[in-house]
Amino acid sequence: MLEVGRICMKIAGREAGNYCVIVKKIDDNFVMITGPKSVTGVKRRRCNINHLEPLLEKVSIKENASDEEVIEAYKKAKIFEKLKLPEPIEKKAKTKTEKKTKTEKKPTKKKAKSQ
Repeated sequence: MLEVGRICMKIAGREAGNYCVIVKKIDDNFVMITGPKSVTGVKRRRCNINHLEPLLEKVSIKENASDEEVIEAYKKAKIFEKLKLPEPIEKKAKTKTEKKTKTEKKPTKKKAKSQ
């Protein structure tokens, strides 16, 4: 039942109660999961299968899919609506004119010590 693309809920640990997706099966006891963090708050990490509750939902992703690929799979499978998850805010790239430039410091005059 635990295969790549299966949506699960974490039931143990600091991320308990959050949704995640399996991105790789490591062995019989461990899987690699991700939220992604920008969506559910679950970081990409190794997780014991006893700490996961599999759900009926599944997304079609390849093994070791990136977080961006997982988000796209969520959108295609309409997981955001089904699980009432917030959609991630896409950051727009800054152009060269929008980037702040460093201001040059003016040289300061040192006072001469009086003897």
